[in-house]
Amino acid sequence: MIAGGADRLGAWALGDGQYRFRLWAPDAGTVALVLDGETRPMHAEGDGCFVTDTHGSAGAPYRFLIDGTTQVPDPASRWQPHGVDGASALLPEDGHAWQTDWAGRPWQELVIYEVHLGCSGGIAGLKAQLPALAEMGITALELMPVAQFPGRRNWGYDGVFPYAPAEAYGRPDDLKALVDSAHAHGMAVLLDVVYNHFGPQGNLLAQYASSFFDPSTCTPWGEAIDFTQPQVKRFFIDNALMWLQEYRFDGLRLDAVQAIAPNAFLGELEQAIRAACADRPHVHLVLENERNQASWLRAGYEGQWNDDVHNALHVMLTGEHEGYYADYAGCAERLLARALSEGFAWQGERNHKGEQRGEPSADVPPQHFVIFAQNHDQIGNRALGERLSTLVSPPRARAALALVLLTPMVPLVFMGEPWQARQPFQFFTDYLPPLDEAVREGRRREFAGFAAFADASQRARIPDPNACATFDASRVVLPAKDDEEAAGHLRVFIQLLALRRRYLVPGLASARALGSSVLGDRAVKAGWQLPDGQWWIAINLGDGAVDHHLPEGEAVWEQQPAEAGQLAAGSLCVRWVAR
Repeated sequence: MIAGGADRLGAWALGDGQYRFRLWAPDAGTVALVLDGETRPMHAEGDGCFVTDTHGSAGAPYRFLIDGTTQVPDPASRWQPHGVDGASALLPEDGHAWQTDWAGRPWQELVIYEVHLGCSGGIAGLKAQLPALAEMGITALELMPVAQFPGRRNWGYDGVFPYAPAEAYGRPDDLKALVDSAHAHGMAVLLDVVYNHFGPQGNLLAQYASSFFDPSTCTPWGEAIDFTQPQVKRFFIDNALMWLQEYRFDGLRLDAVQAIAPNAFLGELEQAIRAACADRPHVHLVLENERNQASWLRAGYEGQWNDDVHNALHVMLTGEHEGYYADYAGCAERLLARALSEGFAWQGERNHKGEQRGEPSADVPPQHFVIFAQNHDQIGNRALGERLSTLVSPPRARAALALVLLTPMVPLVFMGEPWQARQPFQFFTDYLPPLDEAVREGRRREFAGFAAFADASQRARIPDPNACATFDASRVVLPAKDDEEAAGHLRVFIQLLALRRRYLVPGLASARALGSSVLGDRAVKAGWQLPDGQWWIAINLGDGAVDHHLPEGEAVWEQQPAEAGQLAAGSLCVRWVAR
């Protein structure tokens, strides 16, 4: 049973076929429940909530009738079998019988595989991939958002029913079975949740709960949510607890928390989760936060996505300098070295726009930073959705991946990356007119300021987000058994993870930085103190060999042979100096 008791929003079983229905509708005069075609009055509780207890059966459709005129689905619906415009449905309470006795995985053991369910063949498709992913050494899945969205195709960040798994992927019990199966294969499962906005189609909250939103503030994706409202905070806290308790997810990744205001809600959420999951020491909470607020990593959050590492690394790999890469142009080596040693590259300095970004982070242990060479944002937010495997040479792509896997931070790889998949990951939606055209043109205007797309004919090459072909091009399947190139990449990936497990994982919780430095053009080194020795890594993405200046020790990984004391172009090396 989920913590929170019988006063949660939505529809929850009370036992013996009884359900309690509760809706927060502070703008409504009256609210009635329309359950399986029968209208039943609801009584006001005085805090803007309307409630009723009544008999119901699993799967029965229901809506709420506002002021006798407008029927709306339940914003806390846990099942939308007919999409965002259909009725909500009562969820069976005993649909999935859990099979796996699972205690969780410690944070330092995680190797995170970020995956989009739709591009993996839905819940059933990803479930079929689990044995292969476990064999590769993946220890955690991170699902991009699964909350019900408009249409059949979406990244998930336009969800409008945060409690309801998207019916395009499968039934709610199918999602529980996926988590259960992942646990059976030794993998934790994290879920990406969006608490900073609702999608532009299908959200009707403003019709009867306008105070759910803050009209004085806007996010890049629409109206800001008002987290000063107790019922709003309760809505999202109970949502987090549902995913962790009812679906047994091992943790949450909170999307773009810089758009959550007041930011203090993050503390309330963390405390509520820790209290409700006190018997589960391996529940992990991860932030995406453009503000680089290191303070949250000292206050109960295990990790934050470290865009600084990615952005600096990407500039060194590709030479790109437009958009958010502008802050790293001409100084990528220095910023990467700082990020490897101190966590964030930006710790309160002003960027090229004059905006102050970040907080000091040098005291935060490296295990609190999630690093990556690719993820859904950094691939999919490109105009054409290209992966590194198509942008840079194989040795350089391999060096970037090795840096991610062999650094004492928590690594994340994007679906298909272990075998260097070449399929793009493009931005896709499934909106109805006129929103489909608005999104299509908005996507193309977004890139008008980039040199490669300054011409209208070049912008016309940008895939139409609403086209089925855009989604189909982004599908990723396991490589064929006779794909020798993919097999070669996988062998390296497995070798790198074996080294990580042997040298880094046992002492990761105690790792401390020893410093870093720039070795030359597109080349840096960094070191860390572990309980049993020192770990040093050097990467050279330039065009010529450089002196690596690494201490003498065991040569753990040498990507390409070079003269003694030197690091070949487009390669990486690692030294272990035992105590």
